[in-house]
This record gives sequence, C-alpha cells and structure tokens, in this order.
Amino acid sequence: MINSFVNYLEYEKRSSPHTVEAYERDLRQFEDFVKLSFELNQISEASHSEIRAWVIDLVEQGLSSTSVNRKIATLRSYYKFLLRTEVITQDPTYKLKSLKNPKKLPEFVQENSIASVLEESVYDSGFEGQRDRMVMEFLYLTGVRLSELIGLKWEDIHLGQEQVKVLGKRKKERIIPITKGLKQNILSYQKVFEERFPKAGQSHYFIVSNSGSKSYPMMIYRIVRKYLDRFAQTSKRSPHILRHTFATHLLNKGADLNAVKDLLGHANLAATQVYTHNSMEKLKAVFEQAHPKA
Repeated sequence: MINSFVNYLEYEKRSSPHTVEAYERDLRQFEDFVKLSFELNQISEASHSEIRAWVIDLVEQGLSSTSVNRKIATLRSYYKFLLRTEVITQDPTYKLKSLKNPKKLPEFVQENSIASVLEESVYDSGFEGQRDRMVMEFLYLTGVRLSELIGLKWEDIHLGQEQVKVLGKRKKERIIPITKGLKQNILSYQKVFEERFPKAGQSHYFIVSNSGSKSYPMMIYRIVRKYLDRFAQTSKRSPHILRHTFATHLLNKGADLNAVKDLLGHANLAATQVYTHNSMEKLKAVFEQAHPKA
C-alpha cells in the first residue's frame, strides 16, 4: 500500500518530488521498525501502540521535535489515505499528539547589510558577476523560493508589465511585481546573457551556469554564501534567508500581512505570521527607547 500512497501523492495531489521522496522514506523507516520490533508485515496493521513506540524510539535516537513531527504528519496522511480507500476502518494516529517545538524566529539580514550585498560595485561587469548579482537581487526583491528561481525562464519575466510569473508549490502560479530598479538590472543582465549565449531563446532558463545549463541548488547556495559571507552578520547564509529577509523588511515597513502572504505564495496566514514576531521585536525596541514610561 505504500506504493499506492506514493502514486496518490505524485499523480493526484501533485506533490513535489522532494515531498514524495520524504514521505516514502518515512514510511519505509516505519515499516522496518514494525517488522523488526513487532513482526508486522504491513504497516496498515499497526495500532496506536506501535506508532507511539516508534515515536519514542525516534526521540531516544536524538531526532529533533521538528523531524519527529514531520514523520508523524507522514503517518497521519498515510492512514487517512487508507481510511478513504477502505483498507482500514479506524485511524491509529487519531490520538497521536505532535511534539512541542521550541519557537525559533526566522533569521534575516539587516537592511544596511543587504544594501552592501546589492551594491553594484561588488560584482564584476561580465556574465558571471551580473548573474550572481541577479541571483542575490531576485531572491531578496521578490522573495521567491530556491526552486522557483531555478525553474524561472525568460518567458516568465514580463518587463512591460513589471512583473514575473513563478510556479510555486503544488504547481500553483503566482504573479510578483518587480521594482523599476530590478527591471533595469534585468535588462543589463539580459544584455550580457545574450552576448554569452546568443542562441538562447525565451524558453531558456533565466539563471544558468557558466556553461549555459540550468542552475541547480548547490550552485545557488554557493553564490548566496559567497556574498553573505562578505557583508552579513548572520549564522545562516542560505537562499531561504533572503526570502525571510524580504518578508521581514516588508512587514517592518508596514506592508499588509495578506499582501505579503500572497507575494510569498503561502497557502494560509499562519505561515506568514511568523515574520510578524520579528516586526514586533522591532516595535518593542522602539517603544522602550522612545516611550517616557517604558
């Protein structure tokens, strides 16, 4: 039944390959556990007790609460699928509780550091330098995910309308406006791109390697880390921190929470509200500094 569930995720729910792989890996791990510990041949036969025993085993192995909760979510989805397909009549995860996660605020880059990172003089005028600059600018000025940047093509960029179309999670498209400054820098980047790859058409990928092939996660990570290492005082130097920075800076400037949610492509406000904590910390600091009775 694991294979049936994987097919359901891939073809009906249209989950990302990464999600499908993670769900299958979790289920195979649970399958190995119940076979070894309880001699069950099928995880569809597992009860609440076996599932709880696995959760305890994961905790004892030292897995973080976030990782354990992800595996619990996998089991919940799997057993709901078995209920819908009438393989089982009762959900064994019904009484299962998630572990409490320690609250961690997303890190972001300070505005003065971002200004230094995006300074034109930092980057070489040739293709590689302008490509790197575009990676840093685009991630920060649009808030796109790493996978969305990698999948972006020239045909998705509409400079006349000053907007870009990105394909997000679960194949959902959204439109993101771009600033006039970013528009001009895209035009500059396009010029060196066409000089380097004169035969590349509109269907070609927007961010490419030095040889012109599609970019890949580690390449983008290296670019981001290279420039954040020079200017940003943050412990994390990943592409995702620029997405966090985009959202935090917008909210710090008074942007509407629902608008930021739409720009980020979040399914609900809960995912966006985490950034308001950073904004609240700034408000508290201002209050304590300025209020006569603080």
